[in-house]
Amino acid sequence: MRFKMLNFSNQKYLWLLCCCLLSPVASAQQSGQRGELFDMAAIKDSSTLEVDVQQPWHVVPGKVPTRQKLVTINVGEFWPGQNYRVPVRLVVPATEKAVGFHLTGGNQVSRLKRDRRPSEMEQRLLENGIGLVCTVVQELSQLGQANLARQSEARFLKSLNPHDKVQYWAWPASLMRAITLAHSESDYFEVGKVAMSGGSKNGATPSMAIISDDRMTAVMGSVSPIWDSPLRLCDSQAWKSLEQECGKLSHPFLGGHFGPNFNRRALANGRSWDDLESFAKAISDQVFISRNWSSLQKRGVDLLFHPGTHDFVAFDLAWGGRHHSQIPVYLKANTGHGKKRPHPTAERDENNKLVFLLNHFLEGVEPLLEPPSVEYQRDNGSLKVSVRFPDGAGEETGRVWWIFDRGSDGSPRYLSELIPDQQSMEMDFDQAEGCWTTVIPLQPNATRIDFFSNHRKTIKFGEKAWPTYLSSPYTRVQLN
Repeated sequence: MRFKMLNFSNQKYLWLLCCCLLSPVASAQQSGQRGELFDMAAIKDSSTLEVDVQQPWHVVPGKVPTRQKLVTINVGEFWPGQNYRVPVRLVVPATEKAVGFHLTGGNQVSRLKRDRRPSEMEQRLLENGIGLVCTVVQELSQLGQANLARQSEARFLKSLNPHDKVQYWAWPASLMRAITLAHSESDYFEVGKVAMSGGSKNGATPSMAIISDDRMTAVMGSVSPIWDSPLRLCDSQAWKSLEQECGKLSHPFLGGHFGPNFNRRALANGRSWDDLESFAKAISDQVFISRNWSSLQKRGVDLLFHPGTHDFVAFDLAWGGRHHSQIPVYLKANTGHGKKRPHPTAERDENNKLVFLLNHFLEGVEPLLEPPSVEYQRDNGSLKVSVRFPDGAGEETGRVWWIFDRGSDGSPRYLSELIPDQQSMEMDFDQAEGCWTTVIPLQPNATRIDFFSNHRKTIKFGEKAWPTYLSSPYTRVQLN
């Protein structure tokens, strides 16, 4: 099956599309002021989707029968004359319209060509009238466009125009245009909630897209950026301090703004460090959940993140825990990209994703826990830790993990130094104080300690009960 590329023969239409999609970004970059990366009126315009039907609507039998359709759609143009298209598979219940849907980008092109066999989680959504919209947020080589990826990156390193870069424009726009497609299929979809989930680029992309697109209502992202730490903002002093500690960073992701670290390559292409800081300042409001927390809460958006404790994309846990303790995270000890063996006491029965989605879409499903507050007190060679949830939150257990003298956020040591097997213990619930407590013995020569705790809440729905977990904010304490 070939995915056709869009051929613009109407020069007037091409000029209008360039104005809509390119001009606001270019002017923002030239002036150094914040401009909108996405023209949402253009994003929501179904008349420009240029739908190419690969497989028309058809019934797919199975444990949960569905109706499915496969198309490719026009996302837009990277730059004049350079088109971008993606495949999208639509899945709805066999006998009724879907009201809202679960949107994912972590799909392989070859798999999208085949009828979707819903997972157990997807079956539960479909049984309750929730649809599936599946597209591709992957390296462009998967779409047979490796040369386009190289051209895009080369243009971006010279221009620092986010529209030139796949992760800033193409991937988020793909998700948004997939929503426009689904909403245009009014015989199969009713407008409702749109929840997204995924890991790595498929955790980062929905996090960015939901900031601009008010049709999106929930994101659960794993091993992906969440907050705007100084390293991400290309703060020169933060980078200088980190390089004094560990030398020039050679890891392709550590220190990156919103994915791979492009700083050195941009400098080699004639940009200055001031340019990097200006770029980060101009675009970050449209990128990071932390900068949009209040507005997202006003919209009623549901959010949950699994950053991993040792991940090279989510490399700034200590900063995030200190500055954004309100953002809900679950930290599975000793996990992240490339980490094959979690901590021996890490949870094995966590069902956060399923419950998060059920709670978001359906009435009567209890919510996961909300972030607790943390207090600590150093006393006589030990650290007393207290973790407090609101009354009636429903947490059932507490366990704490800790590590001494861990490498700084963004450093190679941050990734390589795992939490030792013996540095974890169950916490006790203090009835009188209404909080979870434990006492961590301190190493005599340690200069700092990092710790966090995880807490279980079992959610019942229908005939089953699922354990879910939430973490206390990751906390770093200087000891001397």
